[in-house]
Amino acid sequence: MEFSRTPVAIPEGDAPTRARVVRSILESGPSTAADLGQLLDLTPAAVRRHLDQLVELGTVEAREQRVYGSRGRGRPAKVFALTETGRDGLDHQYDDLAVDALRYLADNVGEEAVVEFARKRVAFIERDFASLMEVEPDLDPAQAMARVLSDGGYAAGVRTLPMGDQLCQQHCPVSHVAAEFPQLCEAETEAIGKVLGRHVQRLATIAHGDGVCTTSIPNTPQTLIHDNREESS
Repeated sequence: MEFSRTPVAIPEGDAPTRARVVRSILESGPSTAADLGQLLDLTPAAVRRHLDQLVELGTVEAREQRVYGSRGRGRPAKVFALTETGRDGLDHQYDDLAVDALRYLADNVGEEAVVEFARKRVAFIERDFASLMEVEPDLDPAQAMARVLSDGGYAAGVRTLPMGDQLCQQHCPVSHVAAEFPQLCEAETEAIGKVLGRHVQRLATIAHGDGVCTTSIPNTPQTLIHDNREESS
């Protein structure tokens, strides 16, 4: 026997707080209820209520938290991440018109024209990175790159790991277009590697269904030597 599920009533007065929760997940990535409560100064009960509403709306979903390194005892905490529907509700710089335009460009001019367009689109990365480093020359390059991308609407941050950094972009303003035209992602990765002077590797993309665009930025040989010397001393 099947039982129908009674929909949860969604109070309209909660909309501003729900928007804050969504924005926090966008900027910080998949988050636990405890993290959200601390960031937004909400009680555990209030956080749970808003998350339940967002899950009901299909805006967020609960996932098992990824653990880097050795996992301790017990089950990992649940984290809440934006769904594709949730991302659809955010402002996108591109829409179906952009996809149609690129299809026309590919069909009538050729794939190279799409690649050229993609490279021109991400030209801001090199330009803005140079400007930022001129003003703040002591800024860590990976952190500077995150700031440049965040200013471009990517909500980027940096995770430091033993073998290098991971550049994590919690939002992609062109994800719908990039799903059909991966040249946009490839040009972006190419620009990041060129600016940082390293062979970076894209590990995951929102356009391909991952929750976060993740780019591996390996340490330079000099950095690895320095770290090894510090560990041995």
